[in-house]
Amino acid sequence: MRATPLAVTALAAALLLTACDSGGSDDSNGTGKGGDACGIDQLGVEVGPANAAPAAGDTGNIPVSVTNQSSPCALDGFPGIELNAGDKSATVPAADGAKPEKLTLAKGDSVTFTLTYVRGGTSGAESLAAKTLRISMPGAGDDEKSFPWTYGPVALKGGEPDASVGPFTHAGD
Repeated sequence: MRATPLAVTALAAALLLTACDSGGSDDSNGTGKGGDACGIDQLGVEVGPANAAPAAGDTGNIPVSVTNQSSPCALDGFPGIELNAGDKSATVPAADGAKPEKLTLAKGDSVTFTLTYVRGGTSGAESLAAKTLRISMPGAGDDEKSFPWTYGPVALKGGEPDASVGPFTHAGD
């Protein structure tokens, strides 16, 4: 009879489709599912070298490299970025239209993200005289690392930094 081979074929197709999970990253490029959130204390973080904005109104880009120095962990979301000017601090938002991808890092794996900013003037309410860059990892609580900000004042737009942070990508992508 013809019904049995058709039923077997349909079942095989259904099982094959079930095995193809489109809801996450694949393991072909070192990413995958699972793992606890990467804590900043288990990561080596290097800021720069930067393509700093030379004058007010110019745009600068600061690459940040992150390397897992411990057991496998996951990055799911955007890095947390805060610029601190001593008496004032501001959170840098994610880049418009950017979509983060969940990445799992094995020990020794590296990823990067880019912080883009517009340089502000040397004084006034339209600039944040940032002194410190604070970086935290998504899903890892309040842990953060601080780095000196040596790229000049950051322009403000509506009281918020004219800056954005991009998603994590594997180093070399």
